[in-house]
Amino acid sequence: MLCAVIPASDSRAGGKLVAALLTCDLPRYRDAHRAFVKALVQKGYDQSNVEVITQTPNPDLISWSNSVRKFNAIGADVIVAYGASAALASLREAQDIPVVFADVYGPVETGVARSMTSSGRNCAGVSSKVPLVTLIKTAMELKPIKTLGIISASREEGALVQLKEARKIAAQSGIVLVETNVASVAGVDTALATLYATRVDCVYVTECTAGSRSFEKIVHRCNELKIPVISQMPGAAHKGALISLEADPVEQGQLAAEYVARILSGKKASHLPVATPKRVDLIVNMKAARLLDLNVPFPVLSAATRVLK
Repeated sequence: MLCAVIPASDSRAGGKLVAALLTCDLPRYRDAHRAFVKALVQKGYDQSNVEVITQTPNPDLISWSNSVRKFNAIGADVIVAYGASAALASLREAQDIPVVFADVYGPVETGVARSMTSSGRNCAGVSSKVPLVTLIKTAMELKPIKTLGIISASREEGALVQLKEARKIAAQSGIVLVETNVASVAGVDTALATLYATRVDCVYVTECTAGSRSFEKIVHRCNELKIPVISQMPGAAHKGALISLEADPVEQGQLAAEYVARILSGKKASHLPVATPKRVDLIVNMKAARLLDLNVPFPVLSAATRVLK
């Protein structure tokens, strides 16, 4: 069902309709979308001549595709897609509607864009990619990591890109990876049992939906066995991760609003460069460190942009 959200507009874009699609109902997407709507208003847009509608369907290809088909039917002028899966579904199903994507980890690697200088497709947007090597090397300064467990999902493009990056880093660093493929929340317990049985030194949770929805559970179980959890998901440190490296969802939404404004004023989406995150936080969770009996060296504290006490 289509749900009206806070509308927005600009006097130059009378009667326009912006349709937003969230890959799934996760806090980071909701935060980005709220920032998106607020940014449009701050740019002088109001409900008088641009309406914003949104859909948060079930996280599967059929549901994403059906949502985009509805956007086609109602004549949306721009589609805003949060997450790689929603962006790819929008590009497959949208007819001639430009797509603005946000929170896509590796737009080129996922196939959303053909290059970072211009998408080469009827889309534009912002990457959420931050360097995984920084996250893993920082974790290794707190605890030696010989075996790294990974919770991922092979059907989710962003999570798969993160998994492939982890494989490269592991090969270069002599780390053994223990990979788990979690298609749904129901599979988290089995994945954790596999990781515990192989005595991993650390668990890396990708941006997969099941990992996101079960994050607190994963952290709680790992803390019981003194296994640190690290992630690049926004909000991970506040949910108990020892270390997180996070792109700011608010910035993602603000940049998406900038692109929508440009497109509504006549710019071609395919001519716009892909934006990269500037607000990136390396967060160290001191409470988690204490629970894990880990000392945080001064260089790590110095490198952190935020420290949770």
